[in-house]
Amino acid sequence: MRETVTVDLPGRAYEVRIGTGLLAQAGVEIEPLLSRPKVAILTDETVAALHLATLEAGLALQGIEADALALPAGEVTKSWGPLERSVGWLLEQKVERGDIVVALGGGVIGDLAGFAAAILRRGVRFVQIPTSLLAQVDSSVGGKTGINAAQGKNLIGAFHQPSLVLADTDVLDTLVPRDFLAGYGEVVKYGLLGDASFFEWLETQGPALAAGDVRARIEAVRRSVQMKADIVMRDETEQGDRALLNLGHTFGHALEAATGYSNRLLHGEGVAIGCALAFELSSRMGLCSQEEPSRVRAHLKAMGMKTDMADIPGDLPDADGLLGLMSQDKKVVQGTLRFILARGIGRSFITSDVPREAVRGVLRDALANRL
Repeated sequence: MRETVTVDLPGRAYEVRIGTGLLAQAGVEIEPLLSRPKVAILTDETVAALHLATLEAGLALQGIEADALALPAGEVTKSWGPLERSVGWLLEQKVERGDIVVALGGGVIGDLAGFAAAILRRGVRFVQIPTSLLAQVDSSVGGKTGINAAQGKNLIGAFHQPSLVLADTDVLDTLVPRDFLAGYGEVVKYGLLGDASFFEWLETQGPALAAGDVRARIEAVRRSVQMKADIVMRDETEQGDRALLNLGHTFGHALEAATGYSNRLLHGEGVAIGCALAFELSSRMGLCSQEEPSRVRAHLKAMGMKTDMADIPGDLPDADGLLGLMSQDKKVVQGTLRFILARGIGRSFITSDVPREAVRGVLRDALANRL
């Protein structure tokens, strides 16, 4: 079973191919893009142990030579040191402007490899092969690349669109449940921000999807990618509508920073908690009924996901501390923080008209529930 979504950007259109067996067929998929039969692969040590041999064998079937660099796994890799190491290695491999860099991994590797490709020789092409659900439905599509800074997440980077995305749903079978559900946080986000019927579908199909139903997984990835592609085609560099994709991220990124980008809170977990907080804030501001945040939390809990700050182990800053972290967000414009709020499930919108005290109140109450 195979689905294809086209990201139809003028002069830089590319396909997102979704289905089973794509990793083993990577040579057939990538060969038409190559100026010579050679690629450079950036991956991490965990993914390399699971999937690198399959990818290399698939490339070899088409006579494509592959060199690979496996970096340490984890969010810490999305930083200056590993970026410098990656770019230096690519130069040592004599990667030319007409060559292809392959990003094999989750969101960390995809963002890092994409940024390395963007700055190498002022830009070389790259192919995304996302190996996590989160990367398949979100970070591999749309051209956002970059690394984290001490001051916040994704503050250093560039827009650099891939030439192809291969989302092999078979690789999702190798994810531990926590990592799969973290990715599901981004899937839910798409229903919450602009497709109430998709959220309803997830309420019924979510358990089957988590249990490994192939058709459900392909459909969830397809619908998520299609929604993101539609938004990216309208607003590639986030001047308007693309900011909707940040539903849950303003809160979530602050919580990630507060936990040191560590295993205490995965990105998708932060997004899920952030979505619940965004709907709670929307309800308190009279934008939607209280039933809406309750419904969001009910589905997340039914899926066994983190839904509240009480689900985050260890200490957290107080409300003012979290507000300070939120002020470092990329969505700050002229000192004013933009929020993605909702008038209901599937009806999100962008606004800067949010009283600071309302945000503080939501954070204070959420923190109080940890006691």
